[in-house]
Amino acid sequence: MAEPVLAADANGTRERILAATAEVLGNYGMTKLSLSEVAAQAGVSRPTLYRWFASKQQLLDAFVVWERRHYERAVAAVVARLPAAERLDAALAVIVEYQQSYPGLRMVDIEPEQVIARLAQFIPLMRERLERLTDGPEAAVAAATAVRVAVSHYLVRSDDGDDFLAQLQHATRARTHSSRR
Repeated sequence: MAEPVLAADANGTRERILAATAEVLGNYGMTKLSLSEVAAQAGVSRPTLYRWFASKQQLLDAFVVWERRHYERAVAAVVARLPAAERLDAALAVIVEYQQSYPGLRMVDIEPEQVIARLAQFIPLMRERLERLTDGPEAAVAAATAVRVAVSHYLVRSDDGDDFLAQLQHATRARTHSSRR
């Protein structure tokens, strides 16, 4: 009977390590990522970290998958409980919240080439998710435009962060509703 508890605790340890990785990456970048710092941030010993991730590369590979799943779960959870007409706005709000609270945002300043490589992998996922939630004959263009606005906010800190959600909403509505007029 103790086995499910151990599995849940083990999964919690892995999650803590990956969440700590986000924080440490935001502070130091991938090149200077210290496994000791990740272990300390996660509140685990280095041997525990190594039981989960045998190398820095293995940790980084797992982190990329974790980050994508974290985003996907956040969007899926918020849209699942809403009527279809409200799902797009909810997904856009998740993007804004995710970016404004995400410690990796500082990594853009530290290692822009790494961030651009990760974005190249993440953009299609984000666009596909938004396109499924966007209606109208130009849903694909609207979703792609919203993603470009989101990427712009991610890459370049600006003075219009308070308008981020309104900009995403405008990008999706300007294209999906223009043909209905």
